Amino acid sequence: MTPFSIEPIDFDRAAVGVWAELSPRHRNWPVVYVIDGPGSGAGAVYVGETINAAARMKQHLDGPKRGMGLRDVRVIIDDEFNKSACLDLESHLIRWFAGDGIRSVLNGNEGITDAQYYNRDRYRSSFRAVFDELHARGLFTRSIAQIENSDLFKLSPFKALTETQAVAVEQILEALLADLEQPSSTTQSVVEGQPGTGKTVVAIYLMKLIADIAESTDTDTDPDGRFAEFFAEGYREMLAGIRMGLVIPQQSLRESVRRVFKKTPKLRAQMVLSPWEVADAGEPFDLLIVDEAHRLSQRASQGSGPMNTRFATVNERLFGADDVRYTQLDWITSRSRHQVLLMDAEQTVRPADLPYETVATILREAGRAHRRFRLLTQMRVKVEADYVGYIRRLLRGDAVPVPDLGEYDLRFFDDVGAMRREIRRMDAAHGLARMVAGYAWKWRSKKDKTAFDIELDGERMRWNSVPTDWISAPGAIDEVGSIHTVQGYDLNYAGVIIGPDLRRDPATGRIFIDRASYMDRKGKENNGYTKKTYTDDELLVYIRNIYGVLLTRGIRGTFVYVSDPGLREWMRTRLADRPSDVASHAG
Repeated sequence: MTPFSIEPIDFDRAAVGVWAELSPRHRNWPVVYVIDGPGSGAGAVYVGETINAAARMKQHLDGPKRGMGLRDVRVIIDDEFNKSACLDLESHLIRWFAGDGIRSVLNGNEGITDAQYYNRDRYRSSFRAVFDELHARGLFTRSIAQIENSDLFKLSPFKALTETQAVAVEQILEALLADLEQPSSTTQSVVEGQPGTGKTVVAIYLMKLIADIAESTDTDTDPDGRFAEFFAEGYREMLAGIRMGLVIPQQSLRESVRRVFKKTPKLRAQMVLSPWEVADAGEPFDLLIVDEAHRLSQRASQGSGPMNTRFATVNERLFGADDVRYTQLDWITSRSRHQVLLMDAEQTVRPADLPYETVATILREAGRAHRRFRLLTQMRVKVEADYVGYIRRLLRGDAVPVPDLGEYDLRFFDDVGAMRREIRRMDAAHGLARMVAGYAWKWRSKKDKTAFDIELDGERMRWNSVPTDWISAPGAIDEVGSIHTVQGYDLNYAGVIIGPDLRRDPATGRIFIDRASYMDRKGKENNGYTKKTYTDDELLVYIRNIYGVLLTRGIRGTFVYVSDPGLREWMRTRLADRPSDVASHAG
């Protein structure tokens, strides 16, 4: 690539007019530009691309951006830029600015692309140099690695969608707009996908896209965007004032997404809701998007006595009686006209979650109504083979062929200390490497901060010290996270301890649970409201699902330690003796 230049301009008409005459390329050449203000460390930023920078600046000066406090323009020019490269650089910069979190990104997300084009890798190799120069000029505060490891980046609405994600968003939006034309209609759509297919990405993207359409103007619309047809007169008016929310059952993930929404123009932290907040809202919603909908609760014992009373009170207020049939999903459907549910039946991890029968019925009815959308592309785990499917079959005890995982770093450890040291090393090199485990040890350190919870192979470890945003918390590298702190999150490397709650009988080959070793009280208690008792075989499904989630967190690699000797030897042959494997580690 030839050297690029970054040309500064004041964001005013006179300065742009003078700059326009300095070179023909200022009026006729593909470029990327950044407009920001009121200065380093604060304010807002807008990123764009155009083939006529001077004319585009004048459009912005005549439009709403003139009153947004923007002051400075940086135009990035390269002799070898073309339209595709500029679109790609624009998308990267938008995502990096959003992940840095120091400025509000004024862009919509409909123009974010991840398209293939000629010499894409060569162009992308130059993008880091552009970033570094902008960083040196004070527009970024963190490195690319720090940005891309942050929740602000991973949970950002500025994502390039896969084809199946884009199709789902497009079809959901088409159906919603058609439904809104019928004031009395009520609908429910389902987006189904395994871990890593980007269900949360779709939920957040859809919220931002709808907000952008509702507040759009003709000058803000990208005519080449995938969703350009929705930025039209009529649709804007239809979505203006729409009352919508994103419901997230898990507390930790909910708080992380709230921080993202707080930083994103047109979105608000108050849009991110718990099921309880939906039930208590003063006004009904037009649209509720529910992430991890399988984690909504049925009528079961809550975490405290007051919460049990509150559940009954909600049921009585909404339905006239505290009938055990009513779940938090019923709260959501009663409080909204339209719902989009994102779910995966194999990620239910507690008996209090929606019953399998309920989830199966939802999926079946959505299919009949042609409102069931499947996400098929694995985005998290960097491997072409069906890693998620392999892990799920492995946990069922199936004799499945071991796939070739290529460069994916899947390792089996005989010594938990060796695995812990390797996780520390990967965290130093790449960030976001964490130890996680099944809930097979009591949480003694919750009340006694000097106590240790997990003791294995001479290692003494504590469970996560904070319940929310543990992955990013100080000291997380020294702790062990549970299912309740990592579900919905990405890690670069996950060191997974499979505890004594999951075992294998070498004589029969049967994988089973040790109920006494499963320490999540709420994860195994019977349901006194529905009079449902849970057999060991039923709890086995939940515990398998827990390990299925833990073993699919790692983007670059997963390290595995198994407590039970029978299960350890069987898993060793499938994890340590696979194609292209690094040898089993004994420390």
